[in-house]
Amino acid sequence: METSQGFVVEQLLESGVAVYPISTTSAKAYRQRKVPSGNKTDHVDAWSLADALRVDGHGWKALAKEDPLVAELRLLCRDEVALIEERTALINQLQSALREYYPAALEAFEDWTMPSAWAFVEAFPTPQALASAGKRKWEKFLHTQHLARPQTYQKRMEIFAHAAEFVSGQALTRAKSRLALARARMLRVLQSQIDSYRAQIEKLFAQHPDHDLFGSLPGAGPKIAPRLLGEIGSDRSRFEDPCALQCLAGTAPVSYQSGQIHKVYLRRHCNKLLRHAVHLMGQPESEILSVGRRLLRAAPHTRQEPRLRPTLPRSTLAKNPLENVADRHAL
Repeated sequence: METSQGFVVEQLLESGVAVYPISTTSAKAYRQRKVPSGNKTDHVDAWSLADALRVDGHGWKALAKEDPLVAELRLLCRDEVALIEERTALINQLQSALREYYPAALEAFEDWTMPSAWAFVEAFPTPQALASAGKRKWEKFLHTQHLARPQTYQKRMEIFAHAAEFVSGQALTRAKSRLALARARMLRVLQSQIDSYRAQIEKLFAQHPDHDLFGSLPGAGPKIAPRLLGEIGSDRSRFEDPCALQCLAGTAPVSYQSGQIHKVYLRRHCNKLLRHAVHLMGQPESEILSVGRRLLRAAPHTRQEPRLRPTLPRSTLAKNPLENVADRHAL
């Protein structure tokens, strides 16, 4: 089959049928080997795949029944990513509406994924409403939302004081303020669902026996580790070596060599969600190293050597974090 998941695959596995997944690229190549003219029918597809299984099936691996906990965790993580993408789209739409009539709001808040920014739009939907509220209500709002930090408090107060100096027309302000309010309220509802998904994901992740292994990967964290477990799974016997897992994650390049020509390409046929999780896993480590370098330069005489304290024994930690997952004896 040209898929490795879905209702049909689950029913076939439950009935005891051996299911061999095959990529669409390989299926196309097998079909062209049988029918070079390019003719494509369901009969030709079935014939070419059946003959490919007869000839090359000794090197294929049949799908195994998946752990229900891992399957649920993977689906929840994928749905969570989809909800986060919807939140990003709503934030972009909210910022687009504010840019047309309320530039002071965009200047006052940099991170619009924070609920405090949405609360500001709900409390002061227009520059006129912000100006009429007065300084006392501004201060109360900042203290209520825990935004009274000295680094940003005075700057925000100055922005609020000059918010009504450059405003749009009344028609544009009334129309776009209604749209901005709608987006802010939608973001609140969506964020509550994302938090609910996050709580359930953490609960399921804590129940899995590989919780400590994936949680110990450098840069994984409480959000990335469940995604890695859901996409990689608990059956690591299907990976012959760490390179097989890297190919699945898309971190292993594709090499092309012919005569004196040698090229290296980005691997595009892979698990896109797993590659995204691995990409996110690598970001915090670089940020931590950047912060550490700045601290060492600021205090050269009091610096201390950084020490890693992994949960797993030091002998089981490989240079490539994916090797720890691919190793069957990592636990």
